[in-house]
Amino acid sequence: MIAAGKLRHRVTIEQPTITQNPLTGEITEGWGTFAANLPAAIEDLSARDFIQSAAMQSEITTRITVRYLPGIKPNMRVVNGDTIYNIRGVLFDKDSRREYITLPCDEVLG
Repeated sequence: MIAAGKLRHRVTIEQPTITQNPLTGEITEGWGTFAANLPAAIEDLSARDFIQSAAMQSEITTRITVRYLPGIKPNMRVVNGDTIYNIRGVLFDKDSRREYITLPCDEVLG
């Protein structure tokens, strides 16, 4: 169980979108809101965690935990203020698989 006090950040989860201009037919890729204003815990990996994760995913730099929400996929991203994180995996809690989700992420730079 994750303590509510740890979920002190507010994040938005975005999903990829594709729109087509009805006049020109031009296809535009972008991002749309999947879920907004979610309570979350954002933890940068320690040097030890980073070294351990390097064996599996050298890009993972942050762990974001949210309450269980069905439909989150690795092709989505998390936005916290001006910071954007790519989701690299979706890990459910080990007991019920319906209490919380941990999202290994990497920060989008630039």
